Amino acid sequence: MALSANDIRKGMVILHEGTPVKVMDFRHHTPGNLRAMVQTRLRNLLTGNSFEHRFRSNDTLEKVTLEQHKMEYLYSDGSHHHFMNNETYEQVALTEDELGDAAQWLMPNLLIEVEFYDGTPIGVTLPSSMELVVTDTEPVMKGATASNSNKPATLENGVTLYVPPFIVNGEKIRVNPTESKYMERVK
Repeated sequence: MALSANDIRKGMVILHEGTPVKVMDFRHHTPGNLRAMVQTRLRNLLTGNSFEHRFRSNDTLEKVTLEQHKMEYLYSDGSHHHFMNNETYEQVALTEDELGDAAQWLMPNLLIEVEFYDGTPIGVTLPSSMELVVTDTEPVMKGATASNSNKPATLENGVTLYVPPFIVNGEKIRVNPTESKYMERVK
């Protein structure tokens, strides 16, 4: 599937010089009167090496289609995170580098899409939302409204993000893990 360099997004897998690479980070850049470009940090999915590459905004790229299998997160052993396919009971392990920012959201029994390229696990797709309990945040201040500035809150999985001032300890909230953003209270 062809796409423009301007359509690059974090986590996307593209072909670069015939090799599948994952976009770890990107930034649109328009220096003065020069042509627009997209500065990216890419990771080669076959070797694991990361490198910087600059695309012109009108470059055409090939998006790689990955196989996805729903798997359950089991545990981490320090160097790898282990997942199991609940239908075949096949287990795979991914490193911290392969998971990137997604690693902090892993919790036992979490069902997650594991991405495969040519039969090799290369990463995960986080769910669009997760329901988690707030374990630590500042108490509600009297007169606090939604328009006040947000406050940091630590969730049951150890991730810290910003929530509205009316959220209290022990409350269950819905968050978007890919953007680390609060969405709403869970009723």
